[in-house]
Amino acid sequence: MEVAANAPRMKALLQAHPNDVMIPPADDLYFCARIGRPFRSVKECGRLDFLPAASELIVKHLAWLLFFYAASVCAAGSGGTNAPEQRDKPVVILLSIDGFRWDYQANFTTPALDAIAANGIRAERMIPVFPTLTFPNHYSIATGLYPANHRLIGNRFPDLARDRHYDLTDREAVQDGSWYGGLPVWVAAEKAGMVTAAYYFVGTEAPIDGVAMSYWHTFDASVSGSDRVAQALAWLRLPEDSRPHLITLYFEDVDSTTHRFGPGSEEGIAAIQKVDGYLDELQQGIRGLPYRDKVYLVVVSDHGQSAYHSDAPAFIIDDAVSLKGVVTVDHGSAAFLYLRHADEQQAVRIRDAISQSWTHGRAMLREETPAAWHVTAEAGFADVIVQADPGYAVFTSLEAATHRSVGDHGWAPEFEDMHGIFLASGERLPKGQVIPAIRAVDVYPLLMEILGLEIQGPIDGDETLLPALLE
Repeated sequence: MEVAANAPRMKALLQAHPNDVMIPPADDLYFCARIGRPFRSVKECGRLDFLPAASELIVKHLAWLLFFYAASVCAAGSGGTNAPEQRDKPVVILLSIDGFRWDYQANFTTPALDAIAANGIRAERMIPVFPTLTFPNHYSIATGLYPANHRLIGNRFPDLARDRHYDLTDREAVQDGSWYGGLPVWVAAEKAGMVTAAYYFVGTEAPIDGVAMSYWHTFDASVSGSDRVAQALAWLRLPEDSRPHLITLYFEDVDSTTHRFGPGSEEGIAAIQKVDGYLDELQQGIRGLPYRDKVYLVVVSDHGQSAYHSDAPAFIIDDAVSLKGVVTVDHGSAAFLYLRHADEQQAVRIRDAISQSWTHGRAMLREETPAAWHVTAEAGFADVIVQADPGYAVFTSLEAATHRSVGDHGWAPEFEDMHGIFLASGERLPKGQVIPAIRAVDVYPLLMEILGLEIQGPIDGDETLLPALLE
């Protein structure tokens, strides 16, 4: 649900969200996009017809509370209207293909990706941050920071100090801005008076630093890629005062399919080609825009994908050492062990017991991890990090091991199968240029430069590497 503050804003919201209920703060009326007009009864719209008539007054009061809450949350953002000085800026579409490995484009048929590469730049590969998981890497792309500095250190992890837990499947946590540090590009844009929109991307469901995106969607895997593209194109057709200048899109098809069937499988190849088809739909729509030359496409993936050795049994940690008093997070390719109470001797005992029993990975105290992983206590990383060698599995228990997939990620970022992609096209970028490998944190400066936004504060990405390519 979105809240509209005025008639132009309402019109823009209706165009952007044709199936949602809108609540205007005027005339004591609801507005229903389904029937296309204001209404006084909840039942009249039909979207809330499960409510008894006696509940309508309660719902109306809740609507007002939601309006004032949304107004306060979005007060520092664009309010859904581009500031006059932002209206002539380019449009950036940041598109993520989850789990798209660096070599897929060369090995499989991807005409839409090939067209972007031919009309822009392509990195040989993009090196992910540690851990090589979806949420920390997407958010590093969006902020230019390592997880140690933006604090989104995994897909699932505890915050023992707050007695809370982040989990990618927990909508309350995902939509809680207190988990997200740094200044993601969409927040920087909104603060500068620039409208932004998301059809999924890590962090876009939460108000961060008190700022929400103008348009966003709660993640729903049942929404087809074509529908996501259609919505992005609808946003691009909005009037210039409400048209987003930054749009994020996310496609999980390749990752979810190769988890189940493995990279290189027939099903995985079909998923690659399906997502490439979504890209083609997007490109065709962009070509029909009168301002098409001002649209930049930036395509990334958060990590690659590899397969487990099918004949190698998983290492089970609690067969080797007691995990009493330990909060565990399993990923198959790695396990993270958090001590409920600081006890260096216990951490050492766990590390040594694992190392003495296992030949296909290593257990490390947090401070023993490679410097390139940027693991710190301050960010809340696990006390003991257990990293499997490529192709091997580790779980904290036999029960956890039942969730092992065929394909996976989460192995060390140095392992090339974990590397992803980066491509970008737009009028100021050279055509057909292949550049050396970049890091996930290096994308942010390019996004900011194209949008004409200043980087606020230190970041971990190279501030000149990609912007220097702009002509």
